[in-house]
Amino acid sequence: MIGWALAAALALSAPTSEHARPEHARPEHARPEHARPEHARPDHVPPDPAQIMAVPPALRALVQERVNAPGRNHSQRLRRLIELMSISQDGLRLEYHDDATQTVEQAYLSRQANCLTYTLVFLALAREAGLDAYPQEIDETLAWQQRNDVVYRSNHVNAAVRLGAQRYVVDVGSSFVIGRHPAHPIGEQRLLAQYYNNRAAQLLVLGDLSAALAHADISIGLDPAYPTTWSNTGVLRLHSGDMEGAEQAYATALSLAPEHSSALFNLISLYKRSGDHEREAQFRRRLDKLQSRDPFHQFMLAMQFEQQGDYASAIKRYQRAIRLHAGEHRFYHGLARAYAQAGNQRSARRALQRALALASGKDEAALAQYRTMLDGLRATGGL
Repeated sequence: MIGWALAAALALSAPTSEHARPEHARPEHARPEHARPEHARPDHVPPDPAQIMAVPPALRALVQERVNAPGRNHSQRLRRLIELMSISQDGLRLEYHDDATQTVEQAYLSRQANCLTYTLVFLALAREAGLDAYPQEIDETLAWQQRNDVVYRSNHVNAAVRLGAQRYVVDVGSSFVIGRHPAHPIGEQRLLAQYYNNRAAQLLVLGDLSAALAHADISIGLDPAYPTTWSNTGVLRLHSGDMEGAEQAYATALSLAPEHSSALFNLISLYKRSGDHEREAQFRRRLDKLQSRDPFHQFMLAMQFEQQGDYASAIKRYQRAIRLHAGEHRFYHGLARAYAQAGNQRSARRALQRALALASGKDEAALAQYRTMLDGLRATGGL
């Protein structure tokens, strides 16, 4: 997953907690003094873009030995590369860590990666193997996390490989990412911009604002049309005390993507903080309209109501999420839970059976969980 969805870390009431994305800051608002902090920790200094996907000699030799043996065609090389990238005894055994946004060399040394880093490593090694590989992005995903006072909404990337008329997708996070739309190809510049955006968000959480701004500036330089970095840069500017710069960054994000929910949320928070209630209300109306059509927002509200014990409201929101985005098994699982906790075992069973049908062949872990819940309903007479 991509942790480049930073939400304003403000001590303000928010409509919901799922709107958190760091986004792009205008080049003219970028501050040169942040380009290379003089006293930054070595691991906080932004690497040169050329370093991100550079393959270290030891890893290159491993690819030559395991993947690029003489006589192997592209299909065989792809199969060998996937084996090398696996968690088997002979593979690289990269462990998933959500905050492991690293260069290819760092990932090789630490054996840790998130979805972005895994994609970077795979693409770099695929090119070593002579494969036609490229990055893809899923723009709208449900993979929120909350740390300290900052809310994150993570987008997702994976890799695809073309072999003649066939296309193969390599995705380390497909089981825990809910997407509204199919993945689409992106350029390497955007992928690298996401690396710096991720790191900016992480460095803000670590309290190194100067290093975070330096990474955000590079992200903007690589892909100034990426609204997410603009929104996140607004958050960074606000933390540095530059309210005007934050407002301009959020506005830039919305000029690039008028329905960018994180930028809208961040602007609402900014205007609430500044006391500009007229513009706060204006952007809140825009956000409310957007959220009413957003199945992920409805799903998050449902989960909040469920946690609060308001099962009737949770059921209503889960049903709304399903109407907006039919076919997502986790929505039906949530609905089944809410029905069960409300004492409606029959409806819980029906929702759970639908979740099982939708997850079949896609998510074995979820299927096992749903079967266990179904067995529990049978044991309590819910069938």
